[in-house]
Amino acid sequence: MTTETEATLTASHTLPAAVGNSEQDARQASHSEVPHAGAGQALKSAGHVIVDSLVAHGVERSYVVPGESFLDVLDGLHNSDIETIVCRHEGGAAYMAEADGKMYQRPGIAMVTRGPGAANAHVGLHTAWQDSTPMLLFVGLIPFAHRDREAFQEFDIKAWFGTGAKRVMVLDHAERASEIVAEAMFAAMSGRPGPVVVGLPEDVIRQQIDPALHPAIPVAAGGMSTSDAAALEAALAESSKPLFVTGGNDWTQAAADQLTEWLERHHIPAAAEWRTQGTVSFDSPSYVGPIGYGRPRPTYDLFEETDLLVFVGTVPGDVITDGFVCRQDWNKKNFLVTADPSLRGRSGPVSRQILAKPEAFVRDLAGIDLPAKEEWKAWTDRMRGEQERFAALPPAAPAAGQARMDTLMANLVPRLPEDSLVTFGAGEHTNWAHRYFPTRRYASMISARNGSMGYSVPSAIAASLAEPRRRVVTIAGDGEFLMNGQELATAAQYGATPLVIVMDNQEYGTIRTHQERHYPSRVSGTQLKNPDFGLMARAFGGFGITVTEDCDVPAALDAALAAIDEDGVFALIHLIVEQRVKAY
Repeated sequence: MTTETEATLTASHTLPAAVGNSEQDARQASHSEVPHAGAGQALKSAGHVIVDSLVAHGVERSYVVPGESFLDVLDGLHNSDIETIVCRHEGGAAYMAEADGKMYQRPGIAMVTRGPGAANAHVGLHTAWQDSTPMLLFVGLIPFAHRDREAFQEFDIKAWFGTGAKRVMVLDHAERASEIVAEAMFAAMSGRPGPVVVGLPEDVIRQQIDPALHPAIPVAAGGMSTSDAAALEAALAESSKPLFVTGGNDWTQAAADQLTEWLERHHIPAAAEWRTQGTVSFDSPSYVGPIGYGRPRPTYDLFEETDLLVFVGTVPGDVITDGFVCRQDWNKKNFLVTADPSLRGRSGPVSRQILAKPEAFVRDLAGIDLPAKEEWKAWTDRMRGEQERFAALPPAAPAAGQARMDTLMANLVPRLPEDSLVTFGAGEHTNWAHRYFPTRRYASMISARNGSMGYSVPSAIAASLAEPRRRVVTIAGDGEFLMNGQELATAAQYGATPLVIVMDNQEYGTIRTHQERHYPSRVSGTQLKNPDFGLMARAFGGFGITVTEDCDVPAALDAALAAIDEDGVFALIHLIVEQRVKAY
């Protein structure tokens, strides 16, 4: 209990560095101190204290599908500094919170109700778990006194989420409300980031408590020890073909810039983990392309050819190693830089683990300054040439016949500002972004690395709300779009202005590709009949246009961008393309 004497002192607790760049630092400066309230203050409900704690931790918005189980928290949000984004489906809300967590180092926040609401949100939680994204999912629960009596919408929150979240916490004691928030924020950000679930019994959050706020818990960043640095320096000195692989969601722009400068100075190449492009700029002479499913052949060969791999912020898991096949020789040299001591998801050899978050590692890496080798330069230049050829835009002039994604990308990319951002979910349509979209800064590609469909529109909305000055583009497949396309109503309500490209090939394309490989000429369960998505967009309050002919693509793009820039609405281009046409 804080004494009256202590309450008269100016006490503050600085939050851990948990934001992505200086612009974000400035935006959150007003939230950088967590006040420790003292005796004599009026009591508050636990639900209101939860909101106060989130504000103190720098949370700017929460993504909500309301429920009667957490009305007191909703009431606390009423006059708070947190913007409440009311979503149309719990899956969309969870995806938005997960995307928010990818953009910054602090967790994205979703709030849903018990039973069905929690079930619908599970898809976003799985994405956060596999993608190592800091996220908090608050779930309203039945009253404490009704527990274990098969009450309306009752479920076992720990049984449901215990294997898919870093922690599952239930607020059974109202006076611990602020402590639970601090613990949940810490758990989501520490080590390998991930999702945390917090259960809120509806009667407990209404109880009146002391409004004192628990201080933020500092997150350890780790770093290279003297022996780590010596080992890495020695391995680099012996290497003829080193390769860095960047990944994860735990970067800052400053760390990304510092790593890029170090790599370029030493003529060392860097590849990007699947769907995390942009940590090393698309334009950097050290950037040699993405590694993951559907990757172009050069980077697959590169992965085996290199004699030293340094993973930063990620580990060589299933996707990177093509199903635990590539880079499995125990004699290969792999340095793994991750704050997760368990190396969860890792496969293949481990020469050394360095326990550090990317920013701490890059800070210490700057102290290693080896003379650049000519063979490093030749190796990097060769692979950079392969990447430049791979990413070279197709002709911008429309072809005769049906609309083509190649034509759209060729006309879109030259018009993108330097800091443009792309989001997408899962499907073959994503490969146009992998190949052509110029990712020039950290958090310029926001995607679901667990292959979760329905992610494109919600993630684009979250990105547009978080970064309203940036051009946000999302590329959705027709099958994927209909899983959460209704969140365009959320975009219209809160002024999000993404450019939504729906590539409509009237099928679940990725599944059809596997089907043709294993069951050729036996198409089953993959074909779709779709509505007019352009009309849908207009019905939701945005700009929408449907394009069937390639000659109409440039004008449609002009009109869509004008609607965003001049009318301040989201825009959707429904592009009806041929089946079986791929980016590569």
